[in-house]
Amino acid sequence: MSTYTQILYQIVFATKDHQLTMTGPGQERLYRFITGILQNKNCHLYRINGVEDHLHIVTHLHPTVALASLVKDIKLGSSELIKRELIFPNFGGWQDGYGGFTYSISAKDNLIEYVKNQKEHHKKVSFREEYICLLKEHGIEFDERYLF
Repeated sequence: MSTYTQILYQIVFATKDHQLTMTGPGQERLYRFITGILQNKNCHLYRINGVEDHLHIVTHLHPTVALASLVKDIKLGSSELIKRELIFPNFGGWQDGYGGFTYSISAKDNLIEYVKNQKEHHKKVSFREEYICLLKEHGIEFDERYLF
């Protein structure tokens, strides 16, 4: 029997101390690099986008890939790239932890649009508000003392 899955994730993580360091043309370079990591792991990227202090990645996770391992590879590889190529000169690293949220395939198009419009979204809503909303929406219990 073959393996069939449809594991659609939204992965969210921020810069260390939520510093507004991811600005300018370096964002596109970073996104291309992360796209390469996902392709090498046989994951299908639907959308990546973010603002100065955090990223959203919408991807199908290949069944042989563990979410924690993938996020670790993305963070380590992208940190090395950012520092080596000085993409974001004031980048101090990524936050500890991440958010990983699953969605049904029927939500894919709306999720892609949501991530595509991050810059507009964050003119009205802070990352903190957005992240807490995502946690609540997905029924994840949390202690605000340990979020940021």
